[in-house]
Amino acid sequence: MSATHARTRRTLRVAAYQAPLLPIGSMDAFALLRARVDWCEAAGVQILCCPEALLGGLADYCPPPMQFAIAASQLDHVLAPLASDIVTTIIGFTELADDRLYNSAAVFSRGALVGLYRKHYPAINRSVYAAGSGLPVFHVEGLTFGIAICNDSNYPALARLLADRGATALFVPTNNALSPAKAGTEIVAQSRSVDIGTSRENRMWVIRADVAGRCAGLVSYGSSEIVDPTGDVVQSAQRLTEDLIVAEIDDDDREGCGVSANPSLQRTTLNSYAVRRPQKGSY
Repeated sequence: MSATHARTRRTLRVAAYQAPLLPIGSMDAFALLRARVDWCEAAGVQILCCPEALLGGLADYCPPPMQFAIAASQLDHVLAPLASDIVTTIIGFTELADDRLYNSAAVFSRGALVGLYRKHYPAINRSVYAAGSGLPVFHVEGLTFGIAICNDSNYPALARLLADRGATALFVPTNNALSPAKAGTEIVAQSRSVDIGTSRENRMWVIRADVAGRCAGLVSYGSSEIVDPTGDVVQSAQRLTEDLIVAEIDDDDREGCGVSANPSLQRTTLNSYAVRRPQKGSY
């Protein structure tokens, strides 16, 4: 093949950070995250997914629930310590908007907020969070992806709609901190079953980032994992401890997947965000 027609094969490195379960209201995550961002820069990781409500914890466990909420307009300033020219970070927090709380995930790139995802299904029973309604698609380094926060991953229609929009990866910020009576390894098994089903049905990567450990009467075994479009678990985190897992997505996986298994699904009007960054750290 001539040099003119030769194609350079590139891979995109993605990571899931299994953060330690912190006390409600703790902002210690910033120091931990900065260290992980630094590590990812050195390792050539371009997208880092972090757990649900990592900043401050879940408002459902916090009296008063608005105590650690952050308005979207403040995020550029609040997240400034995590700025990187290489690593795009997906991070969970409690968002305050129009006197409502949302369980949200921010996509933060090159020191600026790219976009937000608000959890559609805040809880199985009751929650202080309002339900989100948008389903944005993001574009980073040639990867088209969506986000589904924790319980949202149990609703297959969300992933199908994202795949219909061309998403080839789904990032799942998760916080499985529960009382010891409800927590257990079965939660990890359930999450894995969901992720494998989602990946196979939609031919997409699934990258889940959970918390892990024991703190203040809560426990999470940690369900962080990375599943490829065939349903193979290529990386999984250790149980009950902080961990960071990494996988590489090559050109074929970015361009040849993401086709919805149900093409008859009606397309919806969705937001789309593009991130254009230098090639530094690419593989």
